[in-house]
Amino acid sequence: MKLRRIAALLMAAMLICALAGCGDKGDNGDSGATSKTIKVWASQDDQALTRSLADRFIEANPQYKVTIELGVVGEPDAWARYSEDPAAAADVFFFPNDQLRDFVGAGGLYEVTRNKANITSRNMQSSVDAATLDGKLWAYPVSADNGYFLYYDKSVFTEEDVQSLDRLLEVAAAAGKGFQMDIDANGWYVASFFLGAGCTLSIGPDGRQISDFNNANGLAAAEAMRALASHPAYISGNDDVLKGGMGGSVAAGISGTWIAGDMAAILGDNYGATKLPTFTMNGRQVQMGSFGGYKMVGINATIDDPEKLVIAMDFADFLTNEENQVERFEVRAIGPSNINAAAAPAVQENIALAALAAQSGYATSQNDVLSNYWTPAGAFGSAMANRDTSDLQTLLDNMVAQIQT
Repeated sequence: MKLRRIAALLMAAMLICALAGCGDKGDNGDSGATSKTIKVWASQDDQALTRSLADRFIEANPQYKVTIELGVVGEPDAWARYSEDPAAAADVFFFPNDQLRDFVGAGGLYEVTRNKANITSRNMQSSVDAATLDGKLWAYPVSADNGYFLYYDKSVFTEEDVQSLDRLLEVAAAAGKGFQMDIDANGWYVASFFLGAGCTLSIGPDGRQISDFNNANGLAAAEAMRALASHPAYISGNDDVLKGGMGGSVAAGISGTWIAGDMAAILGDNYGATKLPTFTMNGRQVQMGSFGGYKMVGINATIDDPEKLVIAMDFADFLTNEENQVERFEVRAIGPSNINAAAAPAVQENIALAALAAQSGYATSQNDVLSNYWTPAGAFGSAMANRDTSDLQTLLDNMVAQIQT
């Protein structure tokens, strides 16, 4: 398999000139290339933009005779769906950087070699590092905003109110409104309390996940989480709950830049966003932590057609270039990893991205988070959201045992 991939890459390099139109042409002026179909996975929210960019790529590259088909698979589900059947997975797909080790470990990604110098120089070094493993670049950085922060209604809260979770809940309850945080089956947000408490996730010499979420600090964090879930102002639920309730039954909630447009439209002049609040732990205020990461575009390593591989690489390069990262920001308020795009005044002045930047100092990289973390952490979050009265230490021990399996 390894030799076949090397051979494919060598053949792909030889095809570059032919695909650019250097070879013989038929009477109709076509390059003679056979028609190819590239399958692409993108989230539901990204379908319209990805379709537009795909059509633009096709129009700009008639020599490829390519058809681009879209499938709906969001970034968080990329590894799970890929691992079900790699050969049936998309040729090009979006994924968060915490899945990089899983993909590389399974031999699921082609190393990025085509136009590599340009790709690495145009993106933030931190995003390039997040796409790199064992000294090799495995994916194309597309965004630098895979994190979360607090949205709030300024008609309900002052800037001071939202600095503390205790005060936030107090004010929300007095106003007859709620605070949303998705800890039910969602390990991404569950980690906020543990990371804020000083707990860590790392990877051991054997390549397995290591967690200390069940230590004394972890227990204190779990007690804070249980207290939140028991508060009358707490509202469980995902982004749909937050968007559906904001401006009405919900006055504040935690999410990321992907709903910034919705929040701005719903709240208007009352649209506010800031870092996550502090929470009470062992009688003192502790800043909530978070995950901070990047989103990437990867190429499926099962592609064994060298011509198709070149097209897939060029399309991934196109999807993630400066112009299209700017458009991604304009359409979906997604923070660019591209250096020039991120420096644009509109990006710098964006309320949601400013909140994310404020939280970034308390964020932990997802590079050391493996896929087997998510389900146990989500299960623990569900126990808290559903007000499970079981012994907390036992629940934590069980979670960590599963994470480290």
